[in-house]
Amino acid sequence: MAFPDVQVNYLAILVSAIASFVLGWIWYGPLFGKTWMKESGITRQQIAQAKKKGMTAQFSVAFISSLVMAFILAHFVKYASTANYTEAISLVFWLWLGFIATIMLGSILWEGKSFKLYLINTLYHLVSLAIMAMILTAWQ
Repeated sequence: MAFPDVQVNYLAILVSAIASFVLGWIWYGPLFGKTWMKESGITRQQIAQAKKKGMTAQFSVAFISSLVMAFILAHFVKYASTANYTEAISLVFWLWLGFIATIMLGSILWEGKSFKLYLINTLYHLVSLAIMAMILTAWQ
């Protein structure tokens, strides 16, 4: 099966990835950082050690991951012919529910993680995807 060849806006993809990255900094920092650390079992000492070692590689991989996600999402936005923010958010909700929310449920079922941690992590992805989809829809 061949997928339709679509033209994507690479600047919109870059801006979407940057927006997702900035959201992650806010989400796992000022908004939910303390709760995320507690629920993850991460101590301030571990964070300080990681910062001391340098986190360039981790941040680079995370940004590349955001770029890949934005690139793929740009294709879904085109395939679904989203024309406005409501359609973009609807598309993202179903993608999130069908893939991210279900896959990450394994962290509760098999890894013993808390439901609170599950919510912090999965809702980050929902909000991130929604922001990216709105940017990608606006800049088609």
